Amino acid sequence: MTADTIERLLRGLYSAVLYVLVPVTVYHLIWRGFRQGEYFERWSERYASYRDAPKAATIWVHAVSVGEVNAAAPLVNALLAMRPDLRLLVTTITPTGSARVRALWKDRVEHVYLPYDLSGAVKRFLHHFQPRLALILETELWPNLLFCCRDRGVPAYLVNARLSERSLHGYRVLRPLIGRALRTLRKVAAQSPADADRFRRLGGQPDRIEVLGNLKFDTPVDASARAFAAAFRDRAPRRPAWIAASTHEDEEAAVLALHARLRRRWPDLLLLWAPRHPERFRAVAQQAVQAGWRVATRRLTQAPDEDDAVFVIDTLGELMQFYGCADVAFVGGSLQPVGGHNLLEPAAMGTAIVTGPHLHNFSDIAGKLVAAGALRVCSDADAVGDALEALLGDADERASMVASGMELVRQGRGALARTLAMVSAELPARA
Repeated sequence: MTADTIERLLRGLYSAVLYVLVPVTVYHLIWRGFRQGEYFERWSERYASYRDAPKAATIWVHAVSVGEVNAAAPLVNALLAMRPDLRLLVTTITPTGSARVRALWKDRVEHVYLPYDLSGAVKRFLHHFQPRLALILETELWPNLLFCCRDRGVPAYLVNARLSERSLHGYRVLRPLIGRALRTLRKVAAQSPADADRFRRLGGQPDRIEVLGNLKFDTPVDASARAFAAAFRDRAPRRPAWIAASTHEDEEAAVLALHARLRRRWPDLLLLWAPRHPERFRAVAQQAVQAGWRVATRRLTQAPDEDDAVFVIDTLGELMQFYGCADVAFVGGSLQPVGGHNLLEPAAMGTAIVTGPHLHNFSDIAGKLVAAGALRVCSDADAVGDALEALLGDADERASMVASGMELVRQGRGALARTLAMVSAELPARA
């Protein structure tokens, strides 16, 4: 069979399976809706059904959820500043990602959910928004999306691209299809040499894969975030605090046990707790109350008082400024095999960092932070407790870790300029 025939066969099989699974997508939305009500809303966008008329040509950025939206922020902001004449569309998949887009840019960009990777839905999406350029963040490898962009003549780039060994292994069944989809991309802008190697092993064309660095290094620290942290600390200048950030449900018992352990040494210790998913906000507050602590939340009280033992950050988009309010940060998604979360935000805000062992989604950044002396990776929850206790009791060591982390962030900048240089030729000419 010819290459084109094999591609058509693989695409046909893949699409047939997806259409068979359409009822599963409905079940998934309902199931998620009971946990997070926003999943009951805007279903038409999930299947690319739009009431308004087709749009004029658009620059399109896709970022699946909050982490990817934050990574895309420097790029989107630069495009808005460089070309205010262009229409920008930012798509996400999750409601939390949607909320983050609105918080960052309000009406300066358009926003919808990316439709499921059904060939008909993808074609309707592309026809409606008529993108002139597609910038897809990190690991969003949807075959029909990439093939349809090529078929419609939309230049597509995978930017800030990362691929863990686990994800590479997970793609093994679909590798013949994914490899062909990768080859439709104009460029894969990998975060690291290891990521570039894995994209080559997945089937990407070597001459279209470049290492441009990680856009997260270019995320600016807003002056208001530092001012917020300074004002927060002024409220209780002699009170120690640690933050448990982006924690998952299976890590919550460990966080409670760690706080109980640490308060035996520091009875006035404050825990700032930011669960990863909004549906866990109320649950962690209730668990902390049941543990016998006085609990405040960001929505209800704005800030903790001197008698609060736990302060739940039950809002979106404020985590970075709260990193600056803590002496030490535990970054979640790392005690369970989730793969970790953004480690550069606490480093940029000047906070010593502790994690569990599961960092496969951020292995390159974690390795650099460890080598610089800015991160302690622990084997289990008990070891995390040991590290937190040691750091809370050693201001000099914390200061050393903070200085190393901030310097690493400073040296790592530059991916934004390289990414803009790569895609600038694809931007439409000014009218």
